[in-house]
Amino acid sequence: MKTPNWNDAKNLLCIRLDTIGDVLMTTPALRSLKESVSGRHITLLTSSAGSAIAPLIPELDATIVYDSPWLKATAPRTDSRSEFEMIQYLRQFQFDGAVIFTVYSQNPLPSAFLCYMADIPLRLAHCHENPYQLLTDWVKDPEPEDGIRHEVQRQLDLVAAIECQTENEHLSLRVEESDRESVRSRLNSFQLDRDRPWVVIHPGATAASRRYPPEGFAVAADRLVSLGYSVIFTGSEWEAELVDRIRSLMNESAHSLACCLTLGELAALIAMAPVLISNNTGPVHIAAAVGNPVVDLYALTNPQHTPWQVPHRLLFHDVPCKYCYKSICPEGHHHCLRQVLPDTIVAAACELLDESTRSPLIFQSSIPLLSTRVI
Repeated sequence: MKTPNWNDAKNLLCIRLDTIGDVLMTTPALRSLKESVSGRHITLLTSSAGSAIAPLIPELDATIVYDSPWLKATAPRTDSRSEFEMIQYLRQFQFDGAVIFTVYSQNPLPSAFLCYMADIPLRLAHCHENPYQLLTDWVKDPEPEDGIRHEVQRQLDLVAAIECQTENEHLSLRVEESDRESVRSRLNSFQLDRDRPWVVIHPGATAASRRYPPEGFAVAADRLVSLGYSVIFTGSEWEAELVDRIRSLMNESAHSLACCLTLGELAALIAMAPVLISNNTGPVHIAAAVGNPVVDLYALTNPQHTPWQVPHRLLFHDVPCKYCYKSICPEGHHHCLRQVLPDTIVAAACELLDESTRSPLIFQSSIPLLSTRVI
């Protein structure tokens, strides 16, 4: 029997059991896999949350949704039936290889075992401990002992281990013309002054530790309006109440598209907007994927998810408790965000808007972070 080889692997399973932002930050690595072998077919195995963005990623040929029991957001299981069903389901596709993408704090071995049980012959992942037969290609994980890379670079380095590379390391996202037309129609309904600049503000985030205070967003939005900018808020269904609260705290008028847009329409809106102001959450990575400037209110929960290869400003207050990796602030004070002044947000947005009219420069994210200064 011929020894399995990555150069012959045309039918790949790529596993990224995470959020929209995590999936987007994996797209350069997916492109590397796609471009390195002619005719390669890529199927993404991802969570329900991550699957929402998959139809807009051109490198993907198919998507499988799987909420695994080794993710914290997955509802409790009563038995292992779902796992045995997934093993059988994966077997029928006869994948040549599986590439398992994780952040360094995640253990790849449950996913590796799933692929081993599904008889996928080639299995690649970063791993801290020796995986023995669960991985055929083990990349010893250097993080965090030897420093922390940007999430995009981490995944590019992983696939480089099997000689897959790309010259285009930008994030990837397709914006449909139908979504652009829908957004144009909604913007027209606001009767925006075409000679007046505008910004999009996305004030929500899944993790409470990554949310800038609503009062601060209200002050920043008021000052932007007073400077002549129109402000449009966005948010999911559960963030609509947050947007309503912010608007109620404002003295000026602002528009809301919270709970009004599909994910494709949100991507189109961000692509059309002169600048996005957002907590560090999915829309920030959508902005990076469509190449739009972003003011990122960056809670210091981790250092590796800054906007990738796009003009941006990172705003935060440096704190001793940074890089806690917590969804809820363990200190209870949220100082890394709450001590960022609304005026700083306004200044950052104005700088990016000014730069976008003068220069096509792209600024790549860097680590370590610098407190409320340009990166």
